[in-house]
Amino acid sequence: MSPSPSDPAARRAAPGTGCLRFAVVGNPGNRRTSMFADAVRAAGHPAPRVLPWREVLRGRCSFTSGELVRLDSPGEDAEVDRLLRGVEDATRVEGTARWYRRFTAAVRQVTDAAHRAGALPTADAEEVAVLFDKRRCHARLAAADVPVPQALRGPVGGWEELREQLRAARMPRAFVKPAHGSSASGVVALAVAGSGRVRATSSVETAPDGRLYNSLRVRHYTSEAEVAALVDALAPDGVHVERWLPKASQDGRAADLRVVVVAGRATHAVLRTSRHPMTNLHLGGARGDLEAAREAIRAAGGGLDDALEVAERAAACFPGTLCVGVDVLPATGWRRFTVGEVNAFGDLLPRLTGLPGGGAEGLDTYAAQIAAAHAVLRGGPREERQR
Repeated sequence: MSPSPSDPAARRAAPGTGCLRFAVVGNPGNRRTSMFADAVRAAGHPAPRVLPWREVLRGRCSFTSGELVRLDSPGEDAEVDRLLRGVEDATRVEGTARWYRRFTAAVRQVTDAAHRAGALPTADAEEVAVLFDKRRCHARLAAADVPVPQALRGPVGGWEELREQLRAARMPRAFVKPAHGSSASGVVALAVAGSGRVRATSSVETAPDGRLYNSLRVRHYTSEAEVAALVDALAPDGVHVERWLPKASQDGRAADLRVVVVAGRATHAVLRTSRHPMTNLHLGGARGDLEAAREAIRAAGGGLDDALEVAERAAACFPGTLCVGVDVLPATGWRRFTVGEVNAFGDLLPRLTGLPGGGAEGLDTYAAQIAAAHAVLRGGPREERQR
């Protein structure tokens, strides 16, 4: 969100009382929507008006002049998932291409309606469309010289084509990601040995009928036939394939950083560790010791600010979106940092307060966004993060 102080909507959203009026497109009762509403009330603003995704997806949404319009995740609601993906079982992996078309169309509908009413969205519809296409997001970051893993170019039609492209790129280890997936849904960490052996690590469970289902248990596939079936099932929805970079570790567990960037500043960071290649907390990952990581980075001759700066550079590629979550991959030895993904809804980090010097000390991710929106709308200067 980058409103000018002279923007009429900005002036209407910040009346003399200093109160902000929020409209949230989300799932009523969902923890994200509830936690944001709690933060709005705690900041002294009126409770946000919630527009259910199930209504928005049926074409029903309206806004009033001066409202700040927040888009929240449509996840964790079976009916919404059916409307977006057209499948009955919310644990199914397939259908992400359909999900993407319907979701991005709805986001454009929301932002168009907001602009017509004189309301102010906190996310840009076209940026959201890029954020939810890993191929386009990777290309945008690379074009801006943000460090990202090497990626295969062009479409991947299935296992045989993937294997040939990996061989040509000299990429024996790769992450195969559904282009429009999230929360590690459908992600496969793939290793192909010169002898022809393969090993795939994924939370995907393949049913006897060939359908794919998400699971909370990470499993390993070593049969080429199983891996081929898995990739062949993912390919029709589109996949993004990038080099699997060796990551730093903490206490013998692979580690990366989720950095929340609000209004251009890295405000929150959490270290995620796992015994598996995927560090997502819902797949058995755990919050690591950020201070220990800071010390490891310092011992390697750098500083945590190096990782935060990389995250801010990634977020700068999406200037019309108030908040993004950036996954920063520290290389073995903690000396270099690469951006793995940028997440439009990467702010669900309960009980995490802001980084020292980040401008959000004592605030959770939602309170930080509310404070930043208030500051931007008042036209106040943004302070640089203290280095």
